[in-house]
Amino acid sequence: MKIVYFDCFSGISGDMVLGAVVDAGVAPEVLTTELSTLNLDDEFRLNFEKSTKHGITGTQAIVETTNDSHADHHHNHTHGPSRHLSDIFSIIDASQLQPKICDSVKQIFDKLAEAEAKVHNKEKSKVHLHEVSGIDSIVDIVGSVIGLELLGVEQVYASPLSLGRGFVRCAHGMMPVPVPGTMELLHRIPIRQTDISKELVTPTGAAIITTLAEGFGVMPNMTINKIGYGAGTRDLEAQPNLLRICIGEKNTTNYTKVVNSNIGTSVKDDSNLSFNDNIEIVETNVDDMSSEIYGYVMDKLFENGALDVYFTPILMKKGRPAIQISVLCPSNNRDTLIKVLLTETTTFGVRIYAADRVVLNRDYIEINTQWGPVKAKRGYLNGVLIKTVPEYNDCKNVAEKNGVPLQTVFQDAYQNI
Repeated sequence: MKIVYFDCFSGISGDMVLGAVVDAGVAPEVLTTELSTLNLDDEFRLNFEKSTKHGITGTQAIVETTNDSHADHHHNHTHGPSRHLSDIFSIIDASQLQPKICDSVKQIFDKLAEAEAKVHNKEKSKVHLHEVSGIDSIVDIVGSVIGLELLGVEQVYASPLSLGRGFVRCAHGMMPVPVPGTMELLHRIPIRQTDISKELVTPTGAAIITTLAEGFGVMPNMTINKIGYGAGTRDLEAQPNLLRICIGEKNTTNYTKVVNSNIGTSVKDDSNLSFNDNIEIVETNVDDMSSEIYGYVMDKLFENGALDVYFTPILMKKGRPAIQISVLCPSNNRDTLIKVLLTETTTFGVRIYAADRVVLNRDYIEINTQWGPVKAKRGYLNGVLIKTVPEYNDCKNVAEKNGVPLQTVFQDAYQNI
């Protein structure tokens, strides 16, 4: 699976994303052709220039509008006309963009409108998107989504977002950095506060990454094939004002074949041993809930996407017996499972921590028993089949249908592997 990792060490803005995808290999002329389907050609010109920040060269995207030709558009929040969400949707609907791209673009703008509506205490449909409704921001958002599609990206991941501080002038006057709309977009998103007195994360950049990203944290296990740097418009004294994107294949292997030029040997290619790097564990201790409830809670957790659930008897303070509920889950499903625990149990809080999970590659076969076929899961290590296990549900269904003991069905299945 092809993924991209956004390394936001100096924040993120729409023009930085657009510059990064071009720096990673998207042809500017192809991107321009795709953007022409917006039917806004007479309202903007899109250019790309190489820009060096602290010795690192990246690509800067410059959207020149008919009303304003300066490049530093993302740091002037009073720039551009004011539109409603419906106006932007009309532009997208009238284009010839692929439906998948249109859907992603609409999700980004919808998220922006929700954030602004909350800040200004208005209905989403009535919000004036002062800061993000100009032609430049539309081009940045649409162009970024098109660029990721042209790069063949299937999943997006990101680092914690680096935030600046200070104030910036907006359509509503002087606003703290991050501006309120951006801050709303950063709910439940990992951030890193810096001492840089500049706006590092813009509303456009925040909306793009919080809408598209599967998760935030360390770089997933991946084989990097392309790297792109998107340059910001300002020069930062403390660090390069760049957004780095790393594009490649998400690893399903523990080891990648590597040749050491000094030794001339290869590391063994364990091509069937894989890491799942997005596993989290949610836990809570419960000492005041009826035992009748636990089975129901486990069912609800599995229904809502838990990878595994287990209960552990423990002793808490003052020798009170309790149950520790542990839930294994993907990062992008964590919040749903936390809600289940908080609403369906008596707990007042949960613990969350990351864990590496090693899994075997597997496939499935059908085994014929004397009562009918059942599925079995096969696991491989280093390309070698090491285990075959009949599926419980299949064996259970066969046992119930034929009125035979479940253990008998399992034994027959193992004999026919």
